[in-house]
Amino acid sequence: MAFWAKIPFERQIYVIDLDRIDTFICATNGKISFWLPDSQTPIVLTPQGESESYLKVQKYIHNCLENRKNRNWLKFHYERNDYFINLIQISLFAYHPGNKKLTFWLPNSQTEIVLNPKFHEQAYYEVIEYIRQQTHYSLDEE
Repeated sequence: MAFWAKIPFERQIYVIDLDRIDTFICATNGKISFWLPDSQTPIVLTPQGESESYLKVQKYIHNCLENRKNRNWLKFHYERNDYFINLIQISLFAYHPGNKKLTFWLPNSQTEIVLNPKFHEQAYYEVIEYIRQQTHYSLDEE
């Protein structure tokens, strides 16, 4: 079931199905960023800006993670921000056995995420397990 939100942003009004958003990035200053589906257009919300939209998106993120209605959501800290990613939307993972780095690109934004087990241990192993469950391929043979 779609979760629609009406969000005024930069002199336009967007009506967005938040269930189609694959990544939310939350900065330490409270800013929430995400990309419109099938687009490279970023939306950036702040608590001081459009507060109703901000609270609606914040509540949506919280519900996705708390209720875990979709076990594919991953939360991790990366480059001074908290990332909330729906892994089911990721269509490509690259694994380097030599240094054990795991790379994927965020849909719509073309942002590269590189996870290393030393610095992103929990997220790294959650993604490895997700890949194993979804594809039946084992990448991290230890």
